[in-house]
Amino acid sequence: MESCYGTRSFPQLIDLPGAWHGNQFSDESEYVYNLSSHEVEEIENALCHFKALGLDGGLICRQNFPLPTVGKSLDLIRLDVHEGKGFGLVRGINPLDYSAEDLTMMYLGVQSYIANLRGRQDEKGNMLVHVVADNSSNLSSQHHRHSTSEITFHNEESGDIVSWLTRSTAASGGRCIIASGYAVYNILNRHHPASIRQLSQPKWVFAKPLFFYHRNRIMLNFGRVPLIGNAIHPRPAHLPRISMKQFEALEDIERAARKVQLEIETKPGDIHFINNLFILHKRDSFKNGYGVGEKRHLVRMRLRDDGLGWNLPESLRKEWADAFGAGLDKLWHVDPMPEGYFPLRSYPN
Repeated sequence: MESCYGTRSFPQLIDLPGAWHGNQFSDESEYVYNLSSHEVEEIENALCHFKALGLDGGLICRQNFPLPTVGKSLDLIRLDVHEGKGFGLVRGINPLDYSAEDLTMMYLGVQSYIANLRGRQDEKGNMLVHVVADNSSNLSSQHHRHSTSEITFHNEESGDIVSWLTRSTAASGGRCIIASGYAVYNILNRHHPASIRQLSQPKWVFAKPLFFYHRNRIMLNFGRVPLIGNAIHPRPAHLPRISMKQFEALEDIERAARKVQLEIETKPGDIHFINNLFILHKRDSFKNGYGVGEKRHLVRMRLRDDGLGWNLPESLRKEWADAFGAGLDKLWHVDPMPEGYFPLRSYPN
């Protein structure tokens, strides 16, 4: 069972590689793996091998996408994402060199070495979520996934690992910004213990905590908009409002995360992996251009690994079952679909 803050099991301090502050990374080589030309060629050869099998792209796995050299480095990233600093980035694939289909399959091949299970991201079964600006309606333009505005720190609704492929970047802005939930916990535990108490109690609108302590691990799972709403996604009147203490706890998370954040300049072709159970993420505002490759386009996936996946608190298991359960419908849209809009989370917002 997950514990509530104040019990003896909650740690006073998390002293692990994952409790980092952004300023400790003096060089991006500490978290970016740059593929050599030979390694890119190996990925291309693996793609050819897989395509010769005549299988659907959703069936790509380590066994049918052989990476004898690159795979060893990806195994280290896999371990680091699950049990180390909680994130990693693979760089060196040029999206302009491939069709959308081939680029997507290369992405699936690389990420199959980080986690072997892929999750549905909505009730329709969409496996690939296209994060692109969309100002076609007021609703779309204010949705986190389709707006150009800065968004606050959050976790995705499900998935041990969140991954995204950058197909193209904006003309300016749109940086990936992450923060260690362990470092946030340490700050709050020292300076705002009352907020930790609020976050770890199952008194939120969906009757579960936002901070968990389970099997000797601190975990986070929350999004701000579903809890407080905004102008475009107001909370329904029949739902209870969060208390002032709960709101202050959310503010404390945001402030602490900003203190320890790491800003990552993303390049086309970058493949990010972050541990969704203790790494918070956001992006800054951005502005698209008019030229080729000047419109921000990410392809996001939610992942879990049979071997290194964490044991989950009971409160999170339904969301994971809805995402990763066997026999569920799956949709694979290589490019954005006009009808692809779906809510931020399954919780009302």
